[in-house]
Amino acid sequence: MMKQSDVNKVRNAVISHTGKKVKIRINRGRHKIDETEGIISETYPSIFLIKVAGSKDMPVRIMSYSYTDLLTRDVELFLCSQG
Repeated sequence: MMKQSDVNKVRNAVISHTGKKVKIRINRGRHKIDETEGIISETYPSIFLIKVAGSKDMPVRIMSYSYTDLLTRDVELFLCSQG
């Protein structure tokens, strides 16, 4: 059972890293895992946004995730070293 205090802890951790570069690992199911890097751009009460840099072929993307995605480990965030 997921507790509100657990969600609040995750929310506070994400808020404290707003503006920092992270590696995102997304479990899409059936052994499909996507990995990308982006910057935590904005946080809201139920979701947070990550801005993923684009390339020539693909523009900048904004991806949204819920804090419960982190608790259920459907999404994992890892801080990238700044340097």
